[in-house]
Amino acid sequence: MADQEDNKMPPPDDIPDVVKAYNNDVFLQSKDARSIRLLSEYLEPESRFEEFNIADTIVFFGSARTKSREDAQTQLTAAKVDGGDIAKAERDLRMSEYYEAARMLASRLTEWSKTLEGSKRRFVVCTGGGPGIMEAANRGASEAAGINIGLNISLPFEQHHNPYITRELNFEFHYFFMRKFWFTYLAKAMIVFPGGFGTMDEFFENLTLVQTQKLRKPVPMVLFGTEFWDKAFNLQTMVDAGTISADDLSLFFKTDSIDDAFGFISSELLQNAIGEPGGRL
Repeated sequence: MADQEDNKMPPPDDIPDVVKAYNNDVFLQSKDARSIRLLSEYLEPESRFEEFNIADTIVFFGSARTKSREDAQTQLTAAKVDGGDIAKAERDLRMSEYYEAARMLASRLTEWSKTLEGSKRRFVVCTGGGPGIMEAANRGASEAAGINIGLNISLPFEQHHNPYITRELNFEFHYFFMRKFWFTYLAKAMIVFPGGFGTMDEFFENLTLVQTQKLRKPVPMVLFGTEFWDKAFNLQTMVDAGTISADDLSLFFKTDSIDDAFGFISSELLQNAIGEPGGRL
């Protein structure tokens, strides 16, 4: 009897949990599994892009703080009625012209891309997935009945996904550099609207990749908003000091015109990218 008692299975509550490694959340969130998390932010987006047959993108960068004209006008009206910050509201209304320009440009590029022949979805509008200029571009693409991409990032403030992103192409990244990788990897053109540190970072990083020929594909770049960018930085100073060459200023096209931006981007893509199978670094 004693032997039989000793061989009995322990009660279920006393059996230690056995967790498969790929279901072990403690391990997956640990330092030792960082490489797995990084690989996931490469493989999972790649799988979704393949599922939706996306060959390449047109990337819109710009401030998360820029308001639509409607929201800015509502804010100004409220400020006048309630005694709010009228100067700030008037500034936001002026800046809203960039929201509406991004919205219109994304819509026109989406309508144009849908006329292109082929089995792949070409030149899909892609943004950082948040509010402001990002929302405007996703909104414009959505209004043109086109799928569009949002590459969001987990941040403690400002960043939340906008409602115009194609649901299945709404991504949330933890690592900034993996998010940047996907901005650049599929991009065949980039349009940079007025923004802050993040926008500057994205513009100059990609400008450096083009300048140093680390990008082995043509990537036409538009700086939209001449007055803003002329005040934000003066690259001629670098030319005068010999830290960049005069030819480097031709690596981007600066304009205030939706028509000119559309014409430049579409012409460059038809000439240099239409026969390419997809985005490659």
